[in-house]
Amino acid sequence: MRQIALPLSAASDSPPRIVVGTANAGVVDALLEPGKWPFHTAILSGPPRSGKSLLARWFGASGAVDVIDDAQDMDEAELFHRWNRAQESGRPLLIVADRRFAPGADEADGAEGEGARWRVALPDLSSRLGAALDLEIGEPDDDMLAALIEVHAEMRGLVLDDSATQYLAGRCTRSHLGVENLVAAIDRLSLERKAAPTMAIWRDALIETKGGGLA
Repeated sequence: MRQIALPLSAASDSPPRIVVGTANAGVVDALLEPGKWPFHTAILSGPPRSGKSLLARWFGASGAVDVIDDAQDMDEAELFHRWNRAQESGRPLLIVADRRFAPGADEADGAEGEGARWRVALPDLSSRLGAALDLEIGEPDDDMLAALIEVHAEMRGLVLDDSATQYLAGRCTRSHLGVENLVAAIDRLSLERKAAPTMAIWRDALIETKGGGLA
């Protein structure tokens, strides 16, 4: 399990490190080789709170690349201009979106909801983004879930030993957001009960968040 330390300027509500595991190792490896991106462009997507923006911040910190976050909300003409600029300059362009890109404009498929895809109405832009490198963060396995629990517990000053993280990782909602919500619930229950995290608190937090979390 690898970890990437973030710069001190990272947002205070963000983890101090990026955990690299099965869900994102391929993405990280691809980010390290922008010279291989087709048309100097990659599109990064993934589940909520999976570290897309953190990876973009880490990757863009050197200033050697152009990064666009929340691209799905950006004016398409401006996005097309940024793509053209990347082609002219040869400077890599990393585009971050909250949904995976799918070429073509289709309002039904592009609607919000499970399985939704980011679709671009401007045909020329859609065809060009369709040729970009598609990078998608997946869901973490047990080892990565345990590492994520440790990082979020550290952020909140919670002391969870290895037996706690292993117990929780095998039972929590299997997502980045699920881990974040679980640790937040453990922290809140500990404060409410004025007690250190115990098995009883772990179980109550799991019951509280297992059905979808506190998002």
